[in-house]
Amino acid sequence: MWLILAFISAALLGCYDSFKKRALKNNAVIPVLFLNTLFCSLIFLPFILMSHHTQMLDGTPFHVASAGWESHRYIVIKSVIVLLSWLFGYFGMKHLPLTIVGPINATRPVMVLLGAMLVFGEKLNVWQWIGVTLAVISFFMLSRSGKKEGIDFRHDKWIFFIVLSAFLGAVSGLYDKYLMADTDNGGVGLDRMMVQSWYNIYQCAMMLALLLFAWWPNRKHTTPMKWHRSIIFVSIFLSAADFIYFYALSVPGAMISIVSMVRRGSVVVSFIFGAIFFHEKNLGNKVVDLILVLLGMLFLFYGTK
Repeated sequence: MWLILAFISAALLGCYDSFKKRALKNNAVIPVLFLNTLFCSLIFLPFILMSHHTQMLDGTPFHVASAGWESHRYIVIKSVIVLLSWLFGYFGMKHLPLTIVGPINATRPVMVLLGAMLVFGEKLNVWQWIGVTLAVISFFMLSRSGKKEGIDFRHDKWIFFIVLSAFLGAVSGLYDKYLMADTDNGGVGLDRMMVQSWYNIYQCAMMLALLLFAWWPNRKHTTPMKWHRSIIFVSIFLSAADFIYFYALSVPGAMISIVSMVRRGSVVVSFIFGAIFFHEKNLGNKVVDLILVLLGMLFLFYGTK
């Protein structure tokens, strides 16, 4: 069941990336990101209030557990990691084709595996090393495809932003494993709905401060903010994708490494959106790059299964 949930989350995540690309078109990044965190917070706020003041959600997947600062401090750390990843990711996506951003983000499971090897002492088998190698080759091939569109992977700061966003996303994935694991297994054992609900609210507070003190005083000298209905769909698809992701992790026997890999299958959805709706260029070479990424994920999947 948890594997099916991971595939559903991947499809929703691909829609999220696609609507995010549309929302950022000729638009100010910080206000869009603030609205994203605001709408996500508004989606989960009723669950927090109903769980705290009533018993309506007791025993349901939507119940939000209560805890003190000793638990919330871990969620604040997650909020900072994810928000930094989003900031770099939003700025990068605004200035780069979706058909390049997607495959780069799809290398995140490789970073998770390497991080697990360094942090948790895990060892990669032959299949996993093949997957890592294919992902590295696809990245270099993608850089060649990018050159045809005037994008230099070595000197383009937006490529650096996307890579850094993917790295921080991998750190967040490893941190999720720590947060969700039982205390008997060396984790914190936090409730999944509590993590998802509160990290959105903490991010919203951080983005409000960034909006008021960084963007607002300089708004007349930067890209103006324009409302587009796609902004609200960004929050809806992200909230749904993350809810199913955290729920999948809570299913007994779920493996974070496989769930993370399957979720990167979202690149297929975003790639199709980029080709059909954004009319992006040089698709032939990028399809080859995408196939290599997916092959790498299959090898990682087989080696981790």
